Amino acid sequence: MSSTDSARVLAVANQKGGVAKTTTVASLGAALGELGLRVLLVDLDPQACLTFSLGIDPEDVELSVHHVLTKGVAPAEVIVGTDDGVDLLPATIELARAETDLLTRTGREYAVRSIVEDLPDYDWIVLDCPPSLGVMTVAALTAADSVLIPLQCETLSHRGVGQLLDTVHDVKRFTNRDLEVLGVLPTLYDGRTNHARTVLDTISETYSLPVVEPPIPKSIRFAEAPAAGRSILRTARSTKGAQAYREVAAGLAGRA
Repeated sequence: MSSTDSARVLAVANQKGGVAKTTTVASLGAALGELGLRVLLVDLDPQACLTFSLGIDPEDVELSVHHVLTKGVAPAEVIVGTDDGVDLLPATIELARAETDLLTRTGREYAVRSIVEDLPDYDWIVLDCPPSLGVMTVAALTAADSVLIPLQCETLSHRGVGQLLDTVHDVKRFTNRDLEVLGVLPTLYDGRTNHARTVLDTISETYSLPVVEPPIPKSIRFAEAPAAGRSILRTARSTKGAQAYREVAAGLAGRA
């Protein structure tokens, strides 16, 4: 791929917290990078968890995605490299203000798309959406080719999926008719329980969504990785969790 036009833009979204959304963005990004692809991760969450987990202290960030969205700063001035071999457009708590600023702007749904269109060459751009269905998530879905929904395999965790799919439906209708739902990625998965598989089957039947395989197993290594400022693919390369994300990334790359 030689131009931004051919970059694949993937939004990772779920308004429910605690589903390993940011872990999925960091790990998939690192796995795509291992395949020799040029990858940019974009932190659109004011909590800046992705920025922190990739070894960058949000408190030390002078220019962030907030300045790109609201101040007209060029993305190239803000992008930083990471130890995982992928680039990052970092976030800070200031991003919470950006959502308010964008509310009053014409064309706010296209704010992220305009960033994507103004980027250097990448093969993959992965957007870490905030845990809400506000302006920033809608803007991310408007900019994306596809959306992946990480989901913890517990009964209550899928109650918000319908709301997210309603938002996706509205985005497809009004601002991005080509948006594709890749499906649900099972996270924090405990294969020893029938309950986890039952939850997945229920989601698949209720929402007619494909389940992206393999499921990502529950592991303490995922909690340890952010403290090291790297993804699990660097901190625990040979674990089942790291390998599962590699398989998912290979599947995504094969679809592109």
